[in-house]
Amino acid sequence: MKLVSHVSAAFLLLLFVAVVSAPGQDKKEESKLRTVRGAVTDKDDTPLPESNVFLKNTRTQTVRTNRADAGGNYRFSGLDPNVDYEIYAENGEQTSRTHTISSFDNRKDIVLDLKVVKKRGK
Repeated sequence: MKLVSHVSAAFLLLLFVAVVSAPGQDKKEESKLRTVRGAVTDKDDTPLPESNVFLKNTRTQTVRTNRADAGGNYRFSGLDPNVDYEIYAENGEQTSRTHTISSFDNRKDIVLDLKVVKKRGK
């Protein structure tokens, strides 16, 4: 009977430790994620509000879209640090060049301004 109570007590202790440490695991994983942010501008560095910014995960080929705010600023967060991304912006018929965000870049907060200067498709 003593063995059963000791096993039960040990099990409950392990369960408690697992539950208590789980939130810390989430925070730890979250702290490894990256953010890319910046401004969308024209050739004269004038902010371009309401521009569309496209972020492509090169592993899964999924594309996230964000619209620049009134100041031309955009932001993508929660990015996997082990994945390469491609990012570009469009405003009307114009587009920026495509930039690559490398998994070898170890910055957690990447600031990347996107200059919209050329006609789409050229």
